[in-house]
Amino acid sequence: MIDLNQVLDQTKDIAKKAGAFIRKERQHFDLKKVEEKGLNDLVSYVDKEAEKIIVENLSKVLPEAGFITEEGTKEEENREYTWIIDPLDGTTNFIHGIPIFCVSIGLQKDKEIILGVVYEVNMHECFYALKGHGAFCNDTPIHVSKAKTLSQSLLATGFPYSAFSQIDEYLGIMRVMMQKTHGLRRLGSAAADLCYVACGRMDGYFEYNLNSYDVAAGSLIVQEAGGKVTDFKNGNDYVFGREIIATNTLIHDEFWNELRKIWEK
Repeated sequence: MIDLNQVLDQTKDIAKKAGAFIRKERQHFDLKKVEEKGLNDLVSYVDKEAEKIIVENLSKVLPEAGFITEEGTKEEENREYTWIIDPLDGTTNFIHGIPIFCVSIGLQKDKEIILGVVYEVNMHECFYALKGHGAFCNDTPIHVSKAKTLSQSLLATGFPYSAFSQIDEYLGIMRVMMQKTHGLRRLGSAAADLCYVACGRMDGYFEYNLNSYDVAAGSLIVQEAGGKVTDFKNGNDYVFGREIIATNTLIHDEFWNELRKIWEK
């Protein structure tokens, strides 16, 4: 029988190990080593090597588990257990020296996320959760905010860097939220955005054109901290559906009602 508490502890250590490598490489990083996977989709040897560190070590923790990885180090889906990994969420921030980027590791069992670890490299903050056991940051319990309305809220979002077909609708949502909230923030890391909702620094977060490895770990952490996570249709297809809304629960209905007026047109 798998001891998930032990798996969680090992996963936290692995995330920190990868984070230490990323932190060290940032000190002398050469912009000439950046590659483009697609339009504005950047990657470097740091992403690839960090992923190798994570995959190699997680393979020892759960040898029977499959993998979904951003950089393709190992791809084995359709297993009972599947690791969903972003070795460096916030690559563009990393490349430009902006200190917000994370290691994100989620564990899925039978299509349900049951474990999540996000390590924010610069602040040395390790956010984590096991399904049904609450959410934590550096061993301290965390909870979502108590803001009751959009007018009391600060929201995080992300900007599309390649999928521009719905940019007008998205800008429309941002226009409304600029007027109805304390403001919008764009941190550049979906994993950080989600964890900041989980610990109450942000009251909500929304973004589209995402991948499973961007949100798998963070979405569980938000829920275990008392938040609510849906897709843009207010459904549950937020890990693989490429769009996500995460809130403190209290503002969720108000936010979604504003979003659907624009997004569904």
